[in-house]
Amino acid sequence: MENEKLSVEKKSFFDHPKNVKRLLHFLYASCALLLLLDFVIHRHAIHRWENLWGFYPIYGFVGCVILVQVAAWMRTFLMRAEDYYDSEGRNNEEKVVTDESLNESFSKTTKTNVRDHNVDG
Repeated sequence: MENEKLSVEKKSFFDHPKNVKRLLHFLYASCALLLLLDFVIHRHAIHRWENLWGFYPIYGFVGCVILVQVAAWMRTFLMRAEDYYDSEGRNNEEKVVTDESLNESFSKTTKTNVRDHNVDG
């Protein structure tokens, strides 16, 4: 019984489908409101194309699509193999460093004796 209580993880806000639907409805309502405000609010546009209906949403969408396409293209020459850091000159038989061995080596290098007292170096 106690093992079941320990294995149950705390659910986050988005684990409940009802909350996800609420968030989506909120986002849809926000988009609709902004679309309606596009007809009402007067913009002080500098360029002619800024006065086009839906210019900024289209501009933002096209910008995001271009960003994703450029990132996918850059991935072709920036991506490394999955074991990139594991395969660089390491032996599988290397000594595993533990916290105790680090503490011992650290205490040996930083402790000095001054008049029969241990002093940090």
